[in-house]
Amino acid sequence: MKQMETKTVTVGENTFYITPFPAMTAANVFGQLVKFVTPIAGGIASLAGGDKKDTSVFDMNIDAVAPALTMAAASLSGDKLEELVRQLMITHKNIVVDDPSTGEAVRLTKDIVNEMFCGDIQDMFALAIEVVKVNYNGFFKKTAARFGPVIAALTKAADTINTATSTPASSEN
Repeated sequence: MKQMETKTVTVGENTFYITPFPAMTAANVFGQLVKFVTPIAGGIASLAGGDKKDTSVFDMNIDAVAPALTMAAASLSGDKLEELVRQLMITHKNIVVDDPSTGEAVRLTKDIVNEMFCGDIQDMFALAIEVVKVNYNGFFKKTAARFGPVIAALTKAADTINTATSTPASSEN
């Protein structure tokens, strides 16, 4: 069963076991994810010159893209981000972590997240990205193939972020 297949990931010094969401839960969370990511994606697309193929982020006209970035930032809310992270990591009980103090695997809870990622919030976001990859990676790859270079660039950027935040394979056991 696909729902029982677990992906093991190491983020920081911790090993996590992520199970995919059931299909209907994935659809619900996807709606929230899209609401959060769409303004950011629009801002990034405008930074890169929209549909111009030979334009890079480094060629941007800051005065021209400032309104798009301002709109993207204005739509972001700490409450929305917290709820999305909670949905991705806690609410649906889809992550188990090796507890170094007991040697046992325990289900991720708000208290564990708060303790584990206090002062290391970047690792919390890296884990959230891993959950997105487990649940939506195929969707984003198929979308990139159908809808072109902007989505492909976003997918490549997400892979770059993941590569930068993942622990090298030689240290995973």
